[in-house]
Amino acid sequence: MVTRLVLVLGDQLSVNLSALRAARRGRDLVVMAEVMGEAAQVPHHPKKIAFCFAAMRKFAARLADAGWHVAYTRLDDPDNSQSIAGELRRRAAEIGAAEVLATEPGDWRLIAALEDMPLPVRQLADDRFVCSRDEFDAWATGRKTLRMEYFYREMRRKTGLLMEGDKPAGGRWNYDHDNRKPARDDLFRAGPLRFDPDPEVGQVLDLVAARFGEHFGALRPFWFATDADQADQALAHFLRHDLPRFGDFQDAMLANDRFLHHAVIAPYLNAGLLDPLDVCRRAEAEYHAGRAPLNAVEGFIRQIIGWREFVRGIYFREGPDYPQRNALDHRRALPALLWGGETAMACLSHTIAQTRDEAYAHHIQRLMVTGNFALLAGLNPTALHEWYLAVYADAHEWVEAPNTVGMSQFADGGVVASKPYVSSGAYINRMSDYCGGCPYRVTQKTGAGACPFNLLYWHFLDRHRARFAANPRMGQMYRTWDRMDGAHRAAVLADAEAFLARLDQGDEV
Repeated sequence: MVTRLVLVLGDQLSVNLSALRAARRGRDLVVMAEVMGEAAQVPHHPKKIAFCFAAMRKFAARLADAGWHVAYTRLDDPDNSQSIAGELRRRAAEIGAAEVLATEPGDWRLIAALEDMPLPVRQLADDRFVCSRDEFDAWATGRKTLRMEYFYREMRRKTGLLMEGDKPAGGRWNYDHDNRKPARDDLFRAGPLRFDPDPEVGQVLDLVAARFGEHFGALRPFWFATDADQADQALAHFLRHDLPRFGDFQDAMLANDRFLHHAVIAPYLNAGLLDPLDVCRRAEAEYHAGRAPLNAVEGFIRQIIGWREFVRGIYFREGPDYPQRNALDHRRALPALLWGGETAMACLSHTIAQTRDEAYAHHIQRLMVTGNFALLAGLNPTALHEWYLAVYADAHEWVEAPNTVGMSQFADGGVVASKPYVSSGAYINRMSDYCGGCPYRVTQKTGAGACPFNLLYWHFLDRHRARFAANPRMGQMYRTWDRMDGAHRAAVLADAEAFLARLDQGDEV
């Protein structure tokens, strides 16, 4: 019987992976590889690369201990072809393999690369998700609009999570209204569990420092979990210490607290170190045990079986061109401030410094600070997509592209969101303490000291009036704009144009 190759990618670190279930332990050869073709596909954050490589090495050792034959290629192996396809060809030639088993990758580029192999590759469905691609397509077919809330309810019914018979626990599907409280500094907030690098991780850190030291982002200190046991400990720590207050403050932002009550487990979920349904069931158990309130547990579960599953369905349904969509024709180049350049805007400065140091920012920082700024300023959404893909440790294209191209930038024309997520500085001021330390004044509407979000907000609405004026969720904004004095409107637009000109010239803003 001819030995087959079994491909395991860096975001497929799950012992129940469909390709492993279809393989013959002790006979087929598992292929794993650290390659420049993936590590440098965009300029990934050094922490992200280190997390991926360290977790891959530990998972390969776990498979070997369990009796699998594993061929693992390290980045600095002199025989490394530096691509996934190249490593499969090399290993096939070494053992005479005639077939590859693979779990379908999470981006169209790798799917196409496997389809273009000179030997047969059987791509199996990635069934680590609650909703299969076919199931999502069946749900979506015939609907005028695809909205996460209704999909989420179907996932609740399917899984039984937070259900009382055929009704939602507490009588409501969604407790988001209760989860919008601003936070205050708290010296006793636990934050995520941190792990000291062991010798294996230390070797990876040295390699990443040598090969990717010029990439945006701080490599050290490095504290991520890098195997399933550590990821499980991180989850247990969150459930015990932070889940009870997660709901109340999940949208809040503090200059001196980068994590608040967030779990920071998305890197582990998206790499395969945690199982999403198990995570949700454990959170649900905290509610039933009386240790966490319903608004916190529902909000947490919705992010996983609702939003995470929904955006995956969107990514695969919309097809390979999705990351290149640009419905609003925004073409401005990314400014240097996104790569750590100086800015006087406190909200951006804090969020980007956190991104640089931690390879992490929570969803409101991504959506309503960097994403809001990018949309208002008309930044190119494909370039922005590549930035988000590069700088966050949890970013894989299937989950990141719909969040950026769809939810954040409205570049898909409304597939994901029913309206653009834009706001003036008032929202950021309400949900954070950033504005108090900013040289711009959030209450000022025009002039040199006006908050740029105030200027750009109305500039965005004005230039896209033909598209959005008839949107029922945006009519009030346009009525407010129209009631303003004509001279005031002209001053706002002129100040916004002056700000954008400084941005284009590379001046500090």
